[in-house]
Order: sequence, then structure tokens, then C-alpha cells
Amino acid sequence: MITLTSDFGLKDPYVAEMKGVILTINPNATLIDITHKVEKYDIRMGAFILASAAPYFPKSAVHVAVVDPGVGTTRRAIIVQTKNGFFIGPDNGLLMIAAQAQGIEHIYEIANPKFMLTKVSSTFHGRDIFAPAAAHLDRGIAPQEFGPEVTDPVTPKFASVEHKNGALFGEVLHVDDFGNVITNIPKEDLQDGTLKVTLHHLTLQLALSETYAETKLHEPTALVGSHGFLELALNQGSFAEKFHVNAGDKVQVSAV
Repeated sequence: MITLTSDFGLKDPYVAEMKGVILTINPNATLIDITHKVEKYDIRMGAFILASAAPYFPKSAVHVAVVDPGVGTTRRAIIVQTKNGFFIGPDNGLLMIAAQAQGIEHIYEIANPKFMLTKVSSTFHGRDIFAPAAAHLDRGIAPQEFGPEVTDPVTPKFASVEHKNGALFGEVLHVDDFGNVITNIPKEDLQDGTLKVTLHHLTLQLALSETYAETKLHEPTALVGSHGFLELALNQGSFAEKFHVNAGDKVQVSAV
């Protein structure tokens, strides 16, 4: 099974070209679209969506993700082998949250031209490098055949949380369509009770709830969302709109 995540949209032929390459090499591949509507060039959003969806696919699935503003530059193309499967994409941090959650075992650079298209465009590695690699990997080619092992992958700041003086320092990973603000602070780092939450322009004291509806209508709450991260939400409203919060905003959390 091969999943596809990108910022390509559906207007252009790019997604179809990737699928055509995969099926030409591996006609028996099962292809699943996670989304192709990641905001253009938004590595953070792509990383969150990939990390959210990947755990629900069968073991040994191959996840291809392409949000690649550095395509054609010196940034590497990589395969990340985890305890549960594989992630293929640019070495720009896009794969790291998802891969770390599954336990990284090895990372390899995709450097062997045998597993690329004959002609490699400098602007479309999704079709010419990532798609062929996924097809060959899904057919059973060993990951170490693709190139040398990588020991220094790019790990973005949004993939880690700082612990300092009893507080957690993170950032907003994603704002969903409901206006819920999803941070990068995992459930494991939180204590039950009331939290002091500081964003760039306000401070709130919020009880850590189990559901969105535990607070009054249109009142804010904090809870651990379905993907295991701290969320800031408004009961039947948009927290992001009310408090002017955007992806990438810094957030500080401590127990009251």
C-alpha cells in the first residue's frame, strides 16, 4: 500500500503523473490519497497531516509526501525506515513527526539512478524520484539498495518541545477547519488540571477537558485531541478566529 500526500492540488496533472509512474513500475500497488490540498509550501501543515493519518494504515505501508519548496537544490531525497513502515520524501523535516512516532530505524538517501526515472526533472522529484522509489520499495526492494545511510536528517523546530523552568515551550502545528488550534505539545508532557496557556498576545487559564462540550457555548477550552496533541478550542466556535491564532505561533504551557 502506498499513500500520497502533497501540496499539488487537483487542478493540474501532477498527482496523476505520480500515480502513472507507480503503476507502470508496480501494477499491483494499492494507492491511497491522504490529501493533495496541503497549503502551498507549508511543510508544517504537511507534516501534521501525514503524522495524523499514518498510524491508521497497515504495517509496511509506504508513505510518499511531497511538500518541497527546495526541489532541485542540494536538499536530499530520503527513505525513512521505521518499525511500522516507510516514509519517502524530501529531507526538509516533512517526514519527521510521523516517522519519529513510529520509531526510526534507518534513513537512506535516494541516490541510486536504477530506482529513478531515466530523465529526472529538476522541478518534479515527486514524479521522477519519489514515485519510482515508492513503487520499487513496495515491490520488495531493500531500502539500503537506494543509497547511503543518512545520520543527520533535517529535524524542524516544530517537531520538538522545549522544557524549561517547569513550562513547555512549543508552537501551533495546525489550525483545522473548525478553528481548533493544534499545538505540537504531546499528551505525555501534560498534567491533569488547569493549564496556564500563553500565546503571543494573550494568557488564558484553561481546565484540561475531555471533550469540546465540557465548557459553555462559545467558551474556550483545552484538551488532548484525537491525534494526541494539546488543542485549544472553542465550544462550537473558532478559537483561532476569536483569538487571532495562526500556525507557527509560539505557545507556552504550564500547570496552575
